[in-house]
Amino acid sequence: MSDLVARLPQVRGAYTAHAPMRDLTWFRAGGPAEVLFRPADVEDLQTFLRDKPADVPVTIVGVGSNLIVRDGGVPGVVIRLGGALGKIEILDGYRVRAGAAALDMAVARAAGDAGIERLEFLRGIPGSIGGGLRMNAGAYGGEFKDVLIEATGVDAQGRLVTFTPETLGMRYRHTDTPESVIFVSALFQGRPGVREEILARMEEITSKRESTQPVKTRTGGSTFRNPDLALSGGKKAWQLIDEAGCRGLRRGEIMVSDLHCNFLVNLSEAKGNEIEALGEEVRARVKATSGVDLEWEIKRIGLP
Repeated sequence: MSDLVARLPQVRGAYTAHAPMRDLTWFRAGGPAEVLFRPADVEDLQTFLRDKPADVPVTIVGVGSNLIVRDGGVPGVVIRLGGALGKIEILDGYRVRAGAAALDMAVARAAGDAGIERLEFLRGIPGSIGGGLRMNAGAYGGEFKDVLIEATGVDAQGRLVTFTPETLGMRYRHTDTPESVIFVSALFQGRPGVREEILARMEEITSKRESTQPVKTRTGGSTFRNPDLALSGGKKAWQLIDEAGCRGLRRGEIMVSDLHCNFLVNLSEAKGNEIEALGEEVRARVKATSGVDLEWEIKRIGLP
């Protein structure tokens, strides 16, 4: 067991030393977490953050859908939410409260089953509510900021803090939230709709996504944010990547998807560092051909 575990506060959740992060990411790659912590609930997370040694770094991960873990592993404690933090509640006034560990698609389905519309776009976002809050995730014409009433998080001292879309500074694939804040829940506002029509729209999103994205492979979702269209000549990231000759580009067991070239695909046993390296090669080629600096959308953590 890691010596670090002996320094950590007593919790009701579970600590796992040298936990293989490759098992927790959609890429199925990367080194281990020095310690993985799965809190039992919000109060358990608060206890940990309040009482842990100040010199211990903390990294929060969701379901690993938009994540590259480097091969040197992640020092300190990696927190992965689950259990009670994945609860979804349907409230009066066509509102939905979801824990940060709830899958986006599960929230969309729960809302649809309750006849609540406006949350259908969540069906097209691979990941969990916490990660969606962090980056103002969006798809198919909707973004978190469009439906969010408030988000609740826990700060580095273990205190509960509440945010509105305005105080989060939500904009395209970004919020101003301090990295030290860990989201634990969100409250969304929908509106009345017809259940069958809502579910049909979600099926359309699913079909479109499966036909245009390599969703049944080891991938991390959209690799790069779309650039400012005024700077890119009105072109999205995938178009710039395509024009730079990167569609189907392969380095060992990692390649740029030939179905959607803003996706990287692990064909077999590629390492985390190899995935990141191919992404950087794509960035360099786009910069050389268009002058545009693509920004990573996928989060990258750990040591090389």
